[in-house]
Amino acid sequence: NRKTKNKFKSTNMSLTYNHREELKKAILLLENPGIAAKITNYIGKPIEKGFELLPKNWNEKIGEVTKTALLKATDAAVFTMNDAPNSESSNWWHKFGVAASGAVGGFFGLPALAIELPVSTTIMLRSIADIARSEGESINHPRTKLACLEVFALGGENKSDDSTDNGYFVIRAALAKSVSEAAEFIATKTLAEEGAPALIRLIVKIAERYSIQISEKLVAQSIPIIGAAGGAAINTIFINHFQDMARGHFIVRKLERIYGKEFIESEYKKMLAKEMA
Repeated sequence: NRKTKNKFKSTNMSLTYNHREELKKAILLLENPGIAAKITNYIGKPIEKGFELLPKNWNEKIGEVTKTALLKATDAAVFTMNDAPNSESSNWWHKFGVAASGAVGGFFGLPALAIELPVSTTIMLRSIADIARSEGESINHPRTKLACLEVFALGGENKSDDSTDNGYFVIRAALAKSVSEAAEFIATKTLAEEGAPALIRLIVKIAERYSIQISEKLVAQSIPIIGAAGGAAINTIFINHFQDMARGHFIVRKLERIYGKEFIESEYKKMLAKEMA
């Protein structure tokens, strides 16, 4: 029967050389250190002590600002892009825009977050969508729109997780149900429309991880020696990180379209295990 044939086909399938190299590249991008480590390398010292510089209730404020930024960015960035699969992504223009908004955030600190974050998140989401398009995705497809949002959950640790709960496929699995429900909604609606509980639930889940990375960025920008120039540099590190996550994510999705999700997940985990051995 068909099920048996598909199982036989999957067990005898193998990646081409080029696709194997692409999957290796995706693993290197997706399993790299998070924002905190990259910022620490830039400023030359750990950022943990910087949390003491933030005002009381900062965590709650960042959570709300992050959710608002993701909602605004999704409607503004993804829905205004033209659908031209396989076209080249414009990474440098997006880096420049995020660096400029980071300079504002670095100069004014936490009070500017509510203004700066929706702008930088919108630019980054547009960059993510651009990368998705360059890897053959259709930006008009609801699943692609949501896959772009998923990128903000990648590469950042959730404080409630243990070390085994931050892997790429673990995060995707955790979001899978919410993504499916949200995809059904946006197939016929717009992201700005009120009464979108399925979409809001997904945004909240993504914001839980994204807000941790926002906190780490904000802490670094709050260090007195950073200032506007440092804020621009940190935002450049920030968008570099999410562009890397996006590139890896959409390479994996491209290979899944060719070979199937189960096969690529299996190959990914095998290759990752070899890298970590």
